[in-house]
Amino acid sequence: MRAHVLVSSLILAGCISNSAHGQASHSNPWAPVDVGPLPSTASLSDGVWLKGDLHLHSRHSHDSTNNSEAKIIAFSESVGMDYLCITDHDNHVQGDVAHNTWADPEFKSDSLLLLYGGEWTTTRGHGNVFSARPYDHQRLYDVRDQRDVVVGAVKKELGIHLSANHPSGKDHFGYSYDIVDSIEVWNSAVWSKNANAIMIWDDMLSSGRKLTGRGGSDSHHGTPDTPEQATKNTYQRQANYVGTPTTWVFAKARTSQAVVDTLTNGRVSVSANPFAPRVEFYADLDQDGKMEVMMGDNTKATGKPVRFRVQLTGNTVAGAAYTVKVIKNGDPFSTLQAIGGKTTMVEFTDTPITIGRTYYRVEVEGPPTAYPQVPESMALSGNMVGLSNPIYFNFDPNF
Repeated sequence: MRAHVLVSSLILAGCISNSAHGQASHSNPWAPVDVGPLPSTASLSDGVWLKGDLHLHSRHSHDSTNNSEAKIIAFSESVGMDYLCITDHDNHVQGDVAHNTWADPEFKSDSLLLLYGGEWTTTRGHGNVFSARPYDHQRLYDVRDQRDVVVGAVKKELGIHLSANHPSGKDHFGYSYDIVDSIEVWNSAVWSKNANAIMIWDDMLSSGRKLTGRGGSDSHHGTPDTPEQATKNTYQRQANYVGTPTTWVFAKARTSQAVVDTLTNGRVSVSANPFAPRVEFYADLDQDGKMEVMMGDNTKATGKPVRFRVQLTGNTVAGAAYTVKVIKNGDPFSTLQAIGGKTTMVEFTDTPITIGRTYYRVEVEGPPTAYPQVPESMALSGNMVGLSNPIYFNFDPNF
């Protein structure tokens, strides 16, 4: 025992001696990083909530039927969507989405913010591109079989947001998560099939990646025009279509660039459909009664308790119980109940560690919200109402 103590003392003394003589000592990878000044409460009121769908296919995807861009856009407008990204497969047109999806005369709307994008469809998996302006998608398609470092360099040069689609299963995402800005954690109305995606997301978060979780209906088929088409298309519009699920962004302005920026910074939540209540997640860092940060934000842990607030905004069922599951660092932390009403809210307190990273996120279950335009989607999403992105403590802001 004495020998172990002596050796440890000598090692410690050696480290101190080296540091004293100007030699670099080993850095602590768990030490808190400088994340800059804390956001003010004004930043939580200076924004607008926008809802949309980030993964769907028009007739320009060969595996899509009865789904013109005009049909998709008109439907999205009718259910109150704010933004949309039609993500047709690029391999169907050898990477040329610019002269197909984007060049279609139907690619226009007076009320929707239309993002430029496409589904990067490769042998190593699928990803979606989101951009506020046209970009050279062909360049990304041409490096689909190259090493991750090459793909990452092209993505950076193009200035695009790259997101991992349905990361597990047949078309799993087989690239490094260091080259993406977000991950599709809720694909289609079928909530139950996303367990592995959630697990991968938590793994990536636990490794220090500040990676936005988002949704996407991945809808391919519009309303069938004939009985034969109705038989062929098992995921026709009555079961999975625009907004199943819906991704909400707290954007600084009602612009396409603000939507893309918010998808990157993580002030994002996902709901079962456009009419389901929106999950909002905040934190009061000094317990003065004012919420200073929200989901997507990264701040320093001070060693003092933090008060967290989960709020459901929108259509809740009065008197109904909503189950709020709090996940901390990938593990269940607490299960709370919020009662539906004019204000549907629940709070909890915890103390994030000062040495090392901590993140919290929430999932909410409760009564399904009716989506009359896509009635069968309610059964597929079950009791899943929505989820938040994390609130982060001591994450590296450059990762």
